[in-house]
Amino acid sequence: MKLYTPDFYPEFHCISSRCRHSCCVGWEIDLDKDTLAKYAGVSGSLGRELERNIAREADGTAHFILQGREERCPFLREDGLCRLILELGEESLSQICTDHPRFRNFFSGRVEMGLGLCCEEAARLVVSRQEPFRLILHEGDGAPETMTDQEQTFFPWRQRLLDTAQDRNQPFLDRLAELAPVELLTPARWLDTFRQLEVLDDSWLRLLEKMEAWAVPLSEECALPLEQLLCCFLYRHLAGALEDGCLMERAAFSVLSVGMIFTAACALENSPVPGLAALAEAARMYSSEIEYSDQNVQALLEFLEEME
Repeated sequence: MKLYTPDFYPEFHCISSRCRHSCCVGWEIDLDKDTLAKYAGVSGSLGRELERNIAREADGTAHFILQGREERCPFLREDGLCRLILELGEESLSQICTDHPRFRNFFSGRVEMGLGLCCEEAARLVVSRQEPFRLILHEGDGAPETMTDQEQTFFPWRQRLLDTAQDRNQPFLDRLAELAPVELLTPARWLDTFRQLEVLDDSWLRLLEKMEAWAVPLSEECALPLEQLLCCFLYRHLAGALEDGCLMERAAFSVLSVGMIFTAACALENSPVPGLAALAEAARMYSSEIEYSDQNVQALLEFLEEME
C-alpha cells in the first residue's frame, strides 16, 4: 500500500498553547478501544479522574465528558497544554487526538493523507504557500499500485482539474470558470442556502450576515492563496466521487467553498483585498462549519446537483 501526502504535509506541527481555537474545545473527543484499555491501567488520582470523565454509551462507544459552556476537554489546562501528554506522554492520546487535523482517503492501492483546514495552523500553512500543490510518496516506493477501472479514470481526471486550478498563465477567475458553473463565482448570492445548513457556531451565522455587504468579485491579488485553498478542497473532496459519482458536483463544491472563504475574509477584514491572516481565519471557520459536517456537505452537493 502506497502512502501519499501533499508536499507541505511534513511541515505541519501543532502549535499547542499558542492555538487560539483549540481542537480540545467544542469538539467531541471519542476514545477508541485501545485508548480505553490504556486508561484502565492508569492508577492513582489520575486514573480515578480519567474514569470519572469518560462517558460510555450503550453501543460501546466512549468519549470524554466535556466541561462548562465552552465544552472543554477535562484534561485541557488553562494554559492550553494537555495534562495527559504532560503526565502520560503523547502515546496516551486517543486516535482522534493523535490524528487531528489530519484526514485519510482510502483507495484500492494507496492511502492519501492531508490536513483539515479547520485547524488554524494548517490553514495558515496552506494560504502562505507559493509553490504549486503536488503529492509526494512516503511509503511503498517501488511496489506496484493496484487500481480499479474507476481509479484509472479518476486519477488523471483529478490531475487535470488540479493542473487547471494551478495554471498561473490564466486569471484565477478564468480557471474557476473552467471548473464550475459561472453562477458559483458570486458566492454572496448563495448566502441564503448556507443559512439553511446546520450551524455549529453562532459566530459563523453572524459572519454570514456580514457577508451580505461583500458581494465583490474575487480579487486577483488573492489568486495565489485562493489557488492553494482550491487545490486542498479538490484533493480532499473529489475522492468521494468514487463512491457517490458526484464528480462535477464535488468540483463545483470546491469552487464555491473558495469563493465563500474569500467573501468571508473580506467581511472579517472589511476589505475587498483581504490579507493572509483573514483568509486563513475564514478558511478555518468555513471548514469547521461545512467540511466537518457530513450533513452540510451532503446538502450542498444535492443543491449543486439540482443546479445542473
